Amino acid sequence: MTRPSIPDFPPPTVVTDTDALTALCHRLANEEFVTVDTEFMRERTYYPELCLVQLAGETEVAIVDTVSERLDLEPLGQLLANPAVTKVFHAARQDVEIFVQRFDAVPAPLFDTQVAAMVAGFGDQAGYDSLVSSLTGGSIDKAHRFSDWAARPLSPAQMAYAAADVTWLRLVYRRLRARLEDEGRLAWVAEEMAILTNPNTYRIDPDTAWERLKLRGNNRRFIALVRTIAAWREREAQRINIPRQRLLKDETLMEIAAIAPTSPEALSRARGITRGFAEGRTGASLLDAVAATATLPDASLPQPPRQRDTVKPSAALVQLLKVLLAARCEENAVAPKLIASSDDIDRIASEDEPDVAALHGWRRTVFGDDAIALRDGRVALGVDGRRIRLIPVA
Repeated sequence: MTRPSIPDFPPPTVVTDTDALTALCHRLANEEFVTVDTEFMRERTYYPELCLVQLAGETEVAIVDTVSERLDLEPLGQLLANPAVTKVFHAARQDVEIFVQRFDAVPAPLFDTQVAAMVAGFGDQAGYDSLVSSLTGGSIDKAHRFSDWAARPLSPAQMAYAAADVTWLRLVYRRLRARLEDEGRLAWVAEEMAILTNPNTYRIDPDTAWERLKLRGNNRRFIALVRTIAAWREREAQRINIPRQRLLKDETLMEIAAIAPTSPEALSRARGITRGFAEGRTGASLLDAVAATATLPDASLPQPPRQRDTVKPSAALVQLLKVLLAARCEENAVAPKLIASSDDIDRIASEDEPDVAALHGWRRTVFGDDAIALRDGRVALGVDGRRIRLIPVA
């Protein structure tokens, strides 16, 4: 017998006007939780272009057509802010970014099943389709994953695909939450939600955009130009709403900082810069920013990013710590990536008490304390049957 691709629930309601959205959100406000997903386009814009919002309560599934000109999303904003209703997402970051942009607030309370799945031992970055299969035995139709969601009208197959995500998600949420509750790990998930629920996670500060770039050299004037051009690029990309890399690629940004052009002709010599760009309004704005930076006094120039003053960790010790991490994660059925990164391991191996996530909260209980004890020689690794165990050292 072939398993149905969607659970046996009524077809979704399609919402295209404010009155219908208000009524929907009023009904969903009485639910314990609401599953949420979005469909958006971002290939040609800086900001995501919201096309659909999918919502599901206990028995109701709805698709909100955000492209409709007869729709005001304010009732949705009120539902997302309702503290009595948990908003359930899978891989929430991009969806939440859209809602922060629209409503200037993170949906709350929030539960991310991808994070919860990692805590429950489903591996690093658990995929939604694999999670649906593992927890419900269902399957996700991927055929319309890369649809043009801005085009209208949407096909029945597209609508079914969009509705399926939130329909399955409520089953995933119930079973995943019950499992975590039985294992006493809901508090672990709550800790992991701290980054997702912080509005600053979704707000880009143009003045710190340069920190994401890989700098070449320690020349302070060059670093100042990188900082200035990166901030200019972020603001200009926001202003005209195009992807930052489409406006100015990272390698072009670095080259402009290196040559510090003072004229359109000099700017046009940078790889990736056309004469039209250099001689137009955008190029003039960029040259003004470069010129302003060129006049900065030395005291105002940024310092090169500090390298951590640590000795290179022992490769053998790092491997031992990774074995311990794998053993602890296997024992506790939790994803290793959630406990400690490679950088965490290196720092534990080479610093006395590094400020890393692995040494805080529940991670320290599961792994961090034992990692410190192993590094300091207070315990050793042994094998008991087919499992790794710690042996106290006299």
